[in-house]
Amino acid sequence: MSTKYKKLILSLILDAIGLIPIPFFDVVWAPASAYIMTKMYKSKEGKIAGILSFVEEIIPFSDILPTFTIMWVYSYIINKEKVDTIVEA
Repeated sequence: MSTKYKKLILSLILDAIGLIPIPFFDVVWAPASAYIMTKMYKSKEGKIAGILSFVEEIIPFSDILPTFTIMWVYSYIINKEKVDTIVEA
């Protein structure tokens, strides 16, 4: 299994963890998710996604966005054309 699909599976798991409805879990999960996001995606976009992940997780009742999966889609589907163009040049 390639690295990109391992990241997809990990993204789905991390988004599921973000949905855990335990009180005060967001206080611990928000900084952890931001840290993990910046380690999974080391680009400038990864840092921005880390900030967005933190904000989305720290705000109560806003855990509806699959932030990790959205970043995976951006990195491997939307941004793929940019990567392919750089490789071909």
